[in-house]
Formats: sequence, C-alpha cells, structure tokens
Amino acid sequence: MAADLFVVPTVTFRLLFVLVILAHERRRIVHVAVTEHPTAAWTAQQLRNAFSEHDAPRYLFHDRDSVFADVATTIAGMNSQVVRTAAITVAERLRGTRHRLDPTRVPLRSRTHLSLGKDTPSPRPVTPPSSGRIVAIPEVGGLHHRYDRIAA
Repeated sequence: MAADLFVVPTVTFRLLFVLVILAHERRRIVHVAVTEHPTAAWTAQQLRNAFSEHDAPRYLFHDRDSVFADVATTIAGMNSQVVRTAAITVAERLRGTRHRLDPTRVPLRSRTHLSLGKDTPSPRPVTPPSSGRIVAIPEVGGLHHRYDRIAA
C-alpha cells in the first residue's frame, strides 16, 4: 500500500488536503479522506479507518511528509513496515490515479492497463459469445461507452 497527502484548491480558493491510500497490486484506491487541517491525530485515525486489525498492509509506502512521521506509532501498531520514498515517487503514482476521481474521465473499472496484462484494476470475467448479445453502456454522460454482453 502507498499513502500520500496532496492539496486541492477549491473554487473559493480554500485548500483541502486529500489523503489517498492506494493498493499497488491492482492500482486500486483503498481509502480517501479530505480535511482542511491534516493533523497527526486525523491522519492516524484515517489509517485506522482504512485497515482493520486483520488486513493492515505488510508494507506502507509514503514520502517524507512530517504528518507521517507523527503517526509512526500508529503504523507500528498495525504491524506495518514503513518504506519511505522520495516525494515524487508516491505522489506521482497517486496523482496519476487522482484523475480517475474526475467525473469527466473514463471510469477506473473500464480502463485497461498493459502492466495488468490488459486487464482492468477491477477485473471482470470474459464472457463467451453464447452469453448473449453485446450492448453499449454509456458512461461519462454518453461521452464514452463500455461494452458488455447481456443474457439472451
């Protein structure tokens, strides 16, 4: 898992801080939380919210942001090993994912990735032609279509 905190300006010029936790194996967003004031207590609580005591990650990647240093006890209590990265490493991966939160983009479940063997982050089964005819399902207000089979 990787965690990162980034800033999003609002229309009224306020700054919101977004904490995103990303699972590397399928490029899946595990947890998102937003606040105007990211304190150590808030960050620690978000980590506890993201993982139950039985599914905490073995490794938690994060950059050298001071907010993560302040929650080292929480991370250690989850039995997760911290892997500190250069600031650009985690941030760039998450920012690449951040565009998927944009409603004008193609939904995550429909985007194939070469690194996943041309599969999507949320895999779906391959259906044989006998399963029914192919229908177009509009997404993003009809700007994009996903194609699925429907039962005959």
